[in-house]
Amino acid sequence: MAEKVDQSEPKGESLMEKIAEKIHAHDEVENDEKPILKKPSSPSSVKAKIFRLFGREKPVHTVFGGGKPADVFLWRNKKISAGVLGVATAIWVLFELMEYHLLTLVCHIAICALAVSFLWSSASTFINKSPPRIPEVKLAEEPFLQAASALRAQINFSFAVLRDVASGRDLKKFLGIIAGLWILSVLGSYCNFLTLFYVVFVLLHTVPVLYEKYDDKIDAYAEKAMVEIKKQYAVFDAKVLSQIPRGPSKDKKRA
Repeated sequence: MAEKVDQSEPKGESLMEKIAEKIHAHDEVENDEKPILKKPSSPSSVKAKIFRLFGREKPVHTVFGGGKPADVFLWRNKKISAGVLGVATAIWVLFELMEYHLLTLVCHIAICALAVSFLWSSASTFINKSPPRIPEVKLAEEPFLQAASALRAQINFSFAVLRDVASGRDLKKFLGIIAGLWILSVLGSYCNFLTLFYVVFVLLHTVPVLYEKYDDKIDAYAEKAMVEIKKQYAVFDAKVLSQIPRGPSKDKKRA
């Protein structure tokens, strides 16, 4: 009996060893079949590889200020954006297509408002109804001061840029500003200020939202265009711009 027990124990142990070997072999096969996951590259390295138009590093919404104006331009609230664009279109149709004048429109609106308010106030005593409550309108001083301060800063910055360009230090900036002013003069000969302002307003409501939606494709095409522009500019600089004498630099003046 003792020999039978001794013989059965090795068989049981060998059976358990075979099962353990099969489980271990199965685990090794599964580990071999699993793909090796690589750690994703850091966001900084990915951003460095991606070309963004105008060197943009922040989202479009942040570039536009991230407030309510950005929400309007990027159609975060479609009703408000459509309403603003509709009002601008109505103003353009009134003054440009129907040739309505601003002073005439303001006077007509004031006449209608005063007439309705006066008749309602006078008739309220006869029809036993309360007269209209005309709100007292007072404009706050702080928003106007902030707007004037921001406008003053932008005007001073523009004067500083024009002075720097006129000094002859930066030929590239000079050519860019001359080209921009020439384009504005050409546009001004074909349309008046109101139409130009309306076109810019419509572009602000359409181009940013389209760029935000298809920014990857647009940036890819822009990268190719910038490479080609830099090649052509290098040729133009070597043949033409380098031959033009430039004004004294700031370092020479300080010396």
